[in-house]
Amino acid sequence: MMITDKFNRPLRDLRISVTDRCNFRCAYCMPAEVFGEGYRFLPREELLSFEEITRLTQILVRLGAVKLRLTGGEPLVRQDLEKLVAMLAPIDGVDDLALTTNAYFLPQKAEALREAGLQRVTVSLDSLDDEVFQRMNGRRASVDKVLEGIAAAEQVGFAPIKINTVVQRGVNDHTIVDLARYARERGWIIRFIEYMDVGTMNGWKMDDVVSAKEIVARIDAELPLEPIERNYRSEVARRYRYRDGSGEIGLITSVTQPFCGDCSRMRLSPEGSLFTCLFASEGTDLRGPMRDGASDDDLEAIIRNTWGSRIDRYSEERSEMTTPRREKVQMYHIGG
Repeated sequence: MMITDKFNRPLRDLRISVTDRCNFRCAYCMPAEVFGEGYRFLPREELLSFEEITRLTQILVRLGAVKLRLTGGEPLVRQDLEKLVAMLAPIDGVDDLALTTNAYFLPQKAEALREAGLQRVTVSLDSLDDEVFQRMNGRRASVDKVLEGIAAAEQVGFAPIKINTVVQRGVNDHTIVDLARYARERGWIIRFIEYMDVGTMNGWKMDDVVSAKEIVARIDAELPLEPIERNYRSEVARRYRYRDGSGEIGLITSVTQPFCGDCSRMRLSPEGSLFTCLFASEGTDLRGPMRDGASDDDLEAIIRNTWGSRIDRYSEERSEMTTPRREKVQMYHIGG
């Protein structure tokens, strides 16, 4: 029943955004000047219930999705998230169930998530320099708070921990080698992410991008690297291992070396819309039909048509544009 799009790309990865809320205010995602105290997030009744998420996920898994990732916003601000994990983990055909988090709430949640069936945790950490880190997250948390969350995850058996680091020139790029060294010493796998024009609120400019090539060169100068093969065809990270055998890093190269040709990701938003690209301008509503009584076959038909019509290749097209596309869904709404 596996589905493919117009470029013969299969559905393999499903990112499930469970909330549009976050306790951080990272400038590249939810800048504080926009998302202040008066900002109106989705009301609870508009969010998909855990039962609705599970129902849609079961259909999407039948159509090819084998890797599930829970995202946000910050997914752990969604109350009782471990209950959703326990509902998704037993679905036949799911090979991987992971969570991307800022780790703030992991000390309270790690054990329950592990017991519920979560397999992996990825933590967003943009610098070990506390002043840099706090400036990037809107001064909502210290580095120590994130490290406490990582320690809690490791203590209950999540390993290896993966780290996501968005690199911005003149902001945190001077700290990436220290972060790589720190991660290597602890057996973490770090993914350095080129600063992208996600959404429309982060004031993105190409001058702020530190290319993957430059990131690798900086780390290689102090911690020698060599390239290695991807784990699977649609893996987005370009992988490198340390020549002394002490671990690996990855590069997410959406800006300078787009990987649209192998992209197999579908995104489900908190209110039940399907997005076929991180840079999409609109999604396909599933909540409306579902709450109006649509059968699983009806919902499957909508999903098949949505993916079957997919022609997204924004990152490849970006290089031909004089300015980025103006209308794009916000990253906090559908996850990274």
